[in-house]
Formats: sequence, C-alpha cells, structure tokens
Amino acid sequence: MSHDPSSEAFERLFGPEFGHGKAFDLARLRAALRKLGDPQNKLAPLIHVAGANGKGSTIAFMRAIAEAAGLGAHAFTKPHLWALNERFAIAGEPVSDDALIAAAARVAHADAALTHFDAQIAAAFVLFSETPADLVLLEAGMGGRDDSSNVIAAPALSVITPIGLDHQDALGGSLAAIAAHKAGILKPGTPAIIARQAPEAMAVIETRAGEIGAPLLRAGVEWDAYASHGRLVVQTETRALDLPLPALAGAHQIDNAGLACAALMAWGEISDDAFAQGVARVHWPGRLQPLTRGGFSAPIRALGGEVWIDGGHNAHAGAALARAMAEMKARRGGTNIAIVALRARKDAGAFASALRPGLDHIIAIPLSQAHAPLESISATHAPTLAAAMQNAAQFPAPRVLICGSFVLAAEALAAESA
Repeated sequence: MSHDPSSEAFERLFGPEFGHGKAFDLARLRAALRKLGDPQNKLAPLIHVAGANGKGSTIAFMRAIAEAAGLGAHAFTKPHLWALNERFAIAGEPVSDDALIAAAARVAHADAALTHFDAQIAAAFVLFSETPADLVLLEAGMGGRDDSSNVIAAPALSVITPIGLDHQDALGGSLAAIAAHKAGILKPGTPAIIARQAPEAMAVIETRAGEIGAPLLRAGVEWDAYASHGRLVVQTETRALDLPLPALAGAHQIDNAGLACAALMAWGEISDDAFAQGVARVHWPGRLQPLTRGGFSAPIRALGGEVWIDGGHNAHAGAALARAMAEMKARRGGTNIAIVALRARKDAGAFASALRPGLDHIIAIPLSQAHAPLESISATHAPTLAAAMQNAAQFPAPRVLICGSFVLAAEALAAESA
C-alpha cells in the first residue's frame, strides 16, 4: 500500500473512517462549521448528488462538461483509489496533501470528536470556500437525509442517481426505506433532477418533493437520454443535444451522462460544444476501465482476451456490469470471467447473483483487508488476484472483469502500472 499522508493525518486526528463507533450527528457538525465561519454558506452554486450508484460518474461528467465550458469546478467525491486527496478537486486539480492536512487540522481545532467523514466534508467546505469557482459538485456519502453533506441548506440543484439496495444495515431493507434517505437531500424550491427509478423508489421521491415544494425533473418524463445511431441524445422540454457517446464504457454510462447533461442544462447556459467535449473526454478511473498496456493484463491480452476493472459493489451495480459484459460478448465473442472480492459488510451473494447473467465463470478471492465471506459467492475460488488471473488464462479468449471493490480495482491498477 502506498504512503498516503492525508489519510494518515485524518486517522490520527479523527480515528478510522469506518467502524469508529461514533454517533452520526449533523448538529455536532453544524456547530463545528459555525466555529469555522460557516464555510458551507460561502460557496459557489452547488449541485448536491445522492443515490446508490452512478454518483461519482455523474459528477465526473458534470465536471468535464463544466471545464470544457471554461468554468472552474470544485468537486468532492468518494471513494478514492489510492490516496484520500483524490476525493477533493479544487478548480479541477486534486488538492495537495499539505493543503488538505492543514484543513484537517483546522477542523480538528473546531471539534476533534467529529467522525472521520464529517471532518472530510468540513475540510472540503473550508477548501472550497477559500478558492474561487463557478460551481461546486458535492457527492453525498451514505444515504442523504442524515449524511454529513446534507448540512447544505440551499443548493442550486439536487440530483438523485439510481437507487438500489445498499447499506441496508443503516438505511433499511427496502427500496422505499432507502429512497426516503436519498430524498432527504431535496430542498424547498430547489429543482431536483432524478434518474430513472424503480416505481417504489420514485413514489417516495415524488411524495417528499410534493410535501416540501421541490420541483422535479424526472428521467422519462421531463427529460430523457438514450443512444441512437452511435450518438447520445439528451432531450428536455426546451432543448435537445446530439452528442458523442460517452468515453466511459457501459450502457449505464448513457444514463449517467444524460443525468449530468440534464442537470447542467437546468443549472445554466452551457454550449452544445462544451457538452460534446465533456462527454467525450471524461476520465473516471476504476469504472469499467480497460487495462490495455501493462504487464499485468498482457498474458490475457496475448490470448486475444481483455481485462476490465470496476469498483461497483452492490446488486444494482452488478446488474449494470452484467449487461455490459453480455453486450461485449455479443459483439466480440470470448469467455466472460469475473474475479470478485468485496469488503466486509457488503452483500457478496447479492452482488454475484446480479452479475452472473453476464458471465461464464466467477472466481472469488479475498481482499487484502476485511472482506465479505467467500462462502456467500457460488464460484470457484483462488487465494490471490494473481492466482485468479492465471485461472482465467485457461479459458479461450478470456474477457476478465475484476470487480466488487475499489480496493481490488486499485490493486489491479497498481499491478498494471508496475
């Protein structure tokens, strides 16, 4: 594992990010922010993004489009692949370790008993408030209603990506219960751009929006996005965009790119050319990313195969990956193989079951840290990623998807670049 000074500083000041045993308490965070001068109230127009899947990709598209339009955009996303400072983009650039550690120290001076994630959010607000920008893109952590990011009182827009079953231990075991948390980011009078949802989830969102007076712009109703003749089409009630297909692979990225475009069309005046450039140039590592040049993937590629990585880790993500893998096989043939590992507390069985329809084989491996029980995955097993890759190489034209955790994705990327 590479040295990560920012992560080490946050752990030293606030304890571990997970399993800390502290109560989630927005009142405490608000009090700490008051001591810091309420930086969350001194930001450029902010777009707040919640949902189960696609949050980071949707923000990546919005950021790329904004930058193509010549706008300065701050962004907070999670998780990271290698280093904590990847989560904080200051006017398009990752924050330096020195600046992030200094912000963490200021937050600790306000309240050292905050949770690790509370402290990250507070540090983001401090950093974002002190550097000019045209736009702030803020990803919610877990849920929405009680999430640290929800101390924002008046965002320019709210965005809800697809909702699926995830974090059921904290958010509830049904889509309706989870949707109630996600809908907690809606604010009175603030337009909310909503991705396609299961009817159960959409009903909760619509009810909450009606209660507080939040105007909804819903996929398939007030706007739509779809692939047509090798292009991405995004239509609202007043505008249509004819764009290149997204640079990110998978049909689900059509939905994420469309959501990002619909949000930015609702936010401000951006040219068609900026939308086109952003969608075509977006870069977002660890999301159905091909490995094409390193020694790690070379043995598979020498067999006429492919290697892909993705950090998705819940059933909704598994289903999207299954569709993408099935589409690749339909176009190019080959044998679809997934190498799967998930962190502890994730439902590995549900993820693997959703992924299975797009695969010929699953190989389950343990993570280098606390991981979900491999017994919950009906698959063959291997002790390491390297061993699993050797197993995959026994199949004809193997198309290997390494997935289930950003920890595993980072391990594969590190091996590819070694």
